[in-house]
Amino acid sequence: MSIALLGDPIVQFCILVVIGTFVSRIMLRHQRAGRLIGQIIFFVCLTVLLLYHGIVPYEPSPPQESVTLRTFTGFAKIIWWINGAWVLIACVRLFLIFERKPREGRLLQDLIVGVIYLGAILSIVGDVFSVPIGTLIATSGVFAIILGLALQSTLSDVFSGIALNLGRPYSVGDWIVLDNDIQGRVVETNWRATQLLSGTNDLVVIPNSILAKTRLTNLSSPDESHGVTVTVRIQPTTVPPIIIDVMQNVLISCNSIQKNPEPSVAINSIDGQAIELQLSFRVRDMSLTTAAKNEIYDLLFRHTKAAGLKFADPPGTIMLPMEQKAEAPDGKQHAPGTPWRLVSNIPLFSSLTEDEKEHLASHMQRRTYRKDAVIAEQDARLRALTIVRSGVVSITRREGHRQIELTRLAPGDYFGENGLLMGSGEVGTVRALTFVVTYEIGEDCLAPILHDRPALAEELGAIMAKRIEAEQHLFANADMLVHGAPVSSLSSRIKHLFQLQ
Repeated sequence: MSIALLGDPIVQFCILVVIGTFVSRIMLRHQRAGRLIGQIIFFVCLTVLLLYHGIVPYEPSPPQESVTLRTFTGFAKIIWWINGAWVLIACVRLFLIFERKPREGRLLQDLIVGVIYLGAILSIVGDVFSVPIGTLIATSGVFAIILGLALQSTLSDVFSGIALNLGRPYSVGDWIVLDNDIQGRVVETNWRATQLLSGTNDLVVIPNSILAKTRLTNLSSPDESHGVTVTVRIQPTTVPPIIIDVMQNVLISCNSIQKNPEPSVAINSIDGQAIELQLSFRVRDMSLTTAAKNEIYDLLFRHTKAAGLKFADPPGTIMLPMEQKAEAPDGKQHAPGTPWRLVSNIPLFSSLTEDEKEHLASHMQRRTYRKDAVIAEQDARLRALTIVRSGVVSITRREGHRQIELTRLAPGDYFGENGLLMGSGEVGTVRALTFVVTYEIGEDCLAPILHDRPALAEELGAIMAKRIEAEQHLFANADMLVHGAPVSSLSSRIKHLFQLQ
């Protein structure tokens, strides 16, 4: 009796459904790949079972007298079509996971899933309920036209979204700019709209139909690097080649821009009031544009001042006669010299008095270096603080067989403070990238000031500690600048080096 019961197709079908549901929905519910394999095995077993009992799920059922058998056949076909749809959908989702772009293919995934479900429903209607699909589609044509007119704008967004996904002019994560100056990073694309995250952290939602008709620029394609231009106007007080060399030095000394492809300088125009130049360069990522421009503007100010150039007024500005400078009674103009200005602009000496700065400025030594000259070798102890007057200096560190460029120095920057104040060697080789002019403050020049005011060692130690903390990202070890000594002992090392009590 029990063997005959087990041979009944309805009983076999029920047992198979229970086992398949338990395995795929309970045992493997947290394993996507395992659940997919379970669904495929269940679908294959179900297909074999139905075909074994003469039930063809993809063909209309022949007329049957038994109501129970007719009901079972229809229910079994419905289960077969639904599981077939689930297996196909799981394969689609798994493919997108393997592609590692589930967010970019979300709209395409939804479209394929919708087509699969629609095909399964039509197959159930035709094969289970024996309803003519052609007649049903023709009958629903009028309703489809009415619905299409009512949802015209929505359907326009949907089909525009499909076209954008197929054309792929952008992907999630790309930074795009529209012709109406709207720009932002793409965070999501769906059936109706594309969402951008602007630079001010605002979410901009643009309907796909509008986006498909708008001219857009993808700043993240073909790669993440982004081109930037800066325009500057210089008074024509010297020949253009000299001004171009100064602008080239600005680009060479910038640490925020890419060195390859090489940045360029071009003259846009020249007239009696100004020479207008355009500086072109690239940054590694769009997000670095602001930082790079800020550094370029700072370097423009420092290099032009070091070269004796002046910025020109904007076009159309009315030039007024320059006021005469006040003169001393003896008829001579008194202005601080270059050494005094360099000392005054160094944060390390910000706590010095005017007389102390004047003492340092009067004892500074001027030196020049040709292009590619080595100013100081790595680990060499310098006994003078060297301030860059003009040109560009590079500091590179040798680690094994690698040469790592740590930073580049521009006019107003300095090096050698480690050797002068702490007796440490240079962290890297100092090399002139262009013709360089420097001013040096020697140990014998700073010693009298420290002996007259010993408390200055504490101030210099605190300033050195802040600089080390601010520049530690340039080095693999933050204590490298002081050769393992803790930052708290900087003042003690300065006192010991200069034999202060």
